[in-house]
Amino acid sequence: MRPFTLSVFLLFLGGLAWALSLSGPAVREVQNVYYSSISPWVNQGDQARSFARSFVQEVEHSKDLKIKLDRALAEKDRLSLIASRVRELEDSNNELRRALGFKRATPFNVSGAQVVRRKPLTWAPSIEINRGARDGLGVSQTVVASNGGLIGRVYQPGDHLSSVVLATYEGSMVSARVEGTSEVGIVQGQRSNFGKAPGLSLRFLSRTARVRRGMKVFTDGRGKLFPPNILIGTIEDFETGPVDGTASITPSVNFENLKTVFVITGNPDAEQL
Repeated sequence: MRPFTLSVFLLFLGGLAWALSLSGPAVREVQNVYYSSISPWVNQGDQARSFARSFVQEVEHSKDLKIKLDRALAEKDRLSLIASRVRELEDSNNELRRALGFKRATPFNVSGAQVVRRKPLTWAPSIEINRGARDGLGVSQTVVASNGGLIGRVYQPGDHLSSVVLATYEGSMVSARVEGTSEVGIVQGQRSNFGKAPGLSLRFLSRTARVRRGMKVFTDGRGKLFPPNILIGTIEDFETGPVDGTASITPSVNFENLKTVFVITGNPDAEQL
């Protein structure tokens, strides 16, 4: 046995013999001193274990919260989708109500149609509708919206689909009158900047025309291209030129959101004359 090991062993035996020789109170005193000396380490160990348990619980709680949050977000997305679909159905229902109301109230024979495509990049701004020659549509028939406002006219009817040139086309010309006045002019489409809604202008008014903002403009039926008394829009402003006056018109139709339209196929009142 090595000298160092022997020395440690002898000291251990000596300490054991000393401890056994102590009286009961002395042993308890030694125990108190021992436990007092190690108690800070024991307390720190307990605190560490308590912290570790709390940390593990917090992590588990965070995972649970993450799962609940993911579920809540998924439910929110689902409800948002449902709400969006409900709004679409409400819009469709309102559009259908307006269409039915217009069809009952209009004095014209009309054929309802749905817009299936917009064609803004062709030679003229136009739309395509799901009615054609087999549905009684013909060239130059007037197309109006469910509020009775002028949209344009059929220029290329197919068997089942037809193209409609819009009144906002620069080459379109509609004979029109201003309500409450004797003023008559020609409505033409205005070229609009990208992202801006198309407009209309009423040209060839008299320089002294007493027109003001908010006055309504209707077709007057001259030239027989469009029936009379179809609402085109309202006066926005009026400018006087060297020879005549020109008014800017806010269209009565939202040309950017056309869904349901009506093609005028006949005028019962005119047919009776």
